[in-house]
Amino acid sequence: MTTMEIGKKLVELCNQGKNDVAMKELYGQDIVSLEAFPGPDREVKGLDKVIAKSAAWAEAHTIHSGKCTGPFPLDDRFAVTFEYDITRKASNERVQMHEVAVFTVKNDKIVREEFFYPTGP
Repeated sequence: MTTMEIGKKLVELCNQGKNDVAMKELYGQDIVSLEAFPGPDREVKGLDKVIAKSAAWAEAHTIHSGKCTGPFPLDDRFAVTFEYDITRKASNERVQMHEVAVFTVKNDKIVREEFFYPTGP
């Protein structure tokens, strides 16, 4: 698949609420995930660990709605935007979360994801 095809598939699956399926189908085994916030979990390596990170985030939040827009391609990368209406379970705080994610593709798999957002996760 081309970078654009992978991006379109990722957006389609995320908009269906199938983020876990997207990771299993489109991510490489050695994927690197990088978050904008500092800390020990800022960078996660390996498909199993990235899936676990995503599952932990989903468990810590009530997701009222989500929308993914894009992809916006450039060579072997593409960007998408995510908008979520969530409640943080720990604080019961409801927030509108907006982020940009940049994905790098090699050998028909996403090998790197980077998340950028104006506020904390």
